[in-house]
Amino acid sequence: MITNSSRREFLATMASAGVYMTSSRLLKGQEAPAGRVAIGLCPGYNRQVVDVLSKLFDQLGGIEKLVRGKTVAIKINLTGPSTARLRYISQGMSYWSNPQVIAAAVYLFGRAGARRIRILESAWATTEPLEEFMIAAGWDPRVMQSAAPHVEFENTNFLGSGKTYARFMVPHGGLLFTGYDMNHSYQDCDVFVSLAKLKEHSTAGITLSMKNCFGNLPCTIYSMDAPTDEPALAPVSGRDLMHTGVRQPPKSAPPAVDLQAPREGSYRIPRAVADIVAARPVDLALIDGIYTMNESEIPETRRQHVWLNPQLLIAGANCVSTDAVAMALMGFDPMADRGTAPFETSDNMLRLAEHLGVGTRDMSRIEVAGPPIQKVRIDFRHPPAPPPENGPSPA
Repeated sequence: MITNSSRREFLATMASAGVYMTSSRLLKGQEAPAGRVAIGLCPGYNRQVVDVLSKLFDQLGGIEKLVRGKTVAIKINLTGPSTARLRYISQGMSYWSNPQVIAAAVYLFGRAGARRIRILESAWATTEPLEEFMIAAGWDPRVMQSAAPHVEFENTNFLGSGKTYARFMVPHGGLLFTGYDMNHSYQDCDVFVSLAKLKEHSTAGITLSMKNCFGNLPCTIYSMDAPTDEPALAPVSGRDLMHTGVRQPPKSAPPAVDLQAPREGSYRIPRAVADIVAARPVDLALIDGIYTMNESEIPETRRQHVWLNPQLLIAGANCVSTDAVAMALMGFDPMADRGTAPFETSDNMLRLAEHLGVGTRDMSRIEVAGPPIQKVRIDFRHPPAPPPENGPSPA
């Protein structure tokens, strides 16, 4: 595992070699590491998910060395309230990480010898156990818990079972904040996995394995309702503080880099995401694109969402490279910048993370295993007809 301190040492070495540009707090993107990314086709949420995911792991060189004897933390994506749905379609079939994919990953990590597996998410505006949040959405947490020995859940939207928050400082001072305080679970692990959904985002353009980590932030600290001095005991709203910048987090949290930074989400969110994945590195990025939807990260009545069946699972050891491949599979150019789809109104978080030295978005430097991208690409801006409305069983 690449620890926070070892990554800082690595970036410090790059700085001494003249790679770091102090005037912009950025590293030259061409120095960012590249990672192999594996693509697999899986038509539905069934037993085939395990086989496809297992093949992806083999194409990455196997996961036994990564997880054997380790505590593995899996940050899943359950954004928004448990009641939001795309028409009648369940969350896992449209915009959440699907429980079958989560269970398959848990099973394979357990089979590879993981000592303990922790499923993490910041459940919307509540301190209830993560399992209860899942049950309210119609899920059975036992599907995931029984997939391997020693599986635990934690709602990371507050202090949870920890006594203190874990602090993650961003190498070279960060782009938005110098550091971020998170639930202890993001520190008390040997391997950190981001298991995301293949989606667009209304503010940040796309939400994949990197943007999924924005949900690491507890709303007891990064909410407009957080106290002035210390974290709240319980979350009562979302992370609007991060979007608007009209106030700062509690004084107990690391400070902002620039108090005069633009107060718009399209500037702030991409920088926060780049900061977070630099400070709390992702060891394995997984993206569920078997079923999803287009246009935004959560169903909105003002949007004309199309329910999609890309039939894709994506895995990679580098979150920036993995998201670059996922963008290409969505019909987008990972090299795009503000003003070009999907970043018409936001900055490209991949570019920002690349310049922080996290990973490359340059497709010419990324080794891709699996079917050719051009043969399995789905154009999210001109999507195909949705699958039959009776579809597969809800999950």
